[in-house]
Amino acid sequence: MFRDADPHSFAAIHLVCGRTDMRFGIDSLAAIVEAKYHLPLFFPGTPFLFCGRRTNKIKGLVWEGDGFLLFTKRVEEGRFSWPRNSA
Repeated sequence: MFRDADPHSFAAIHLVCGRTDMRFGIDSLAAIVEAKYHLPLFFPGTPFLFCGRRTNKIKGLVWEGDGFLLFTKRVEEGRFSWPRNSA
């Protein structure tokens, strides 16, 4: 889906630093963004990306105007390089 997407077509891309429980769904991930980062969720085309402990999987949350899209990407080999804190 996003493989061919132009990164410039997104208004912004937010990486949520640290470890996120990958069992979380839409409501829990949205609550993290609102409570911890005080960012508005309801801007279409602005993905929020989350990564778990093992760093082989990321989840994304995007508001599409009429609802949220939750997606997962798992790599079979290698790991994502993910910031564990905002520094």
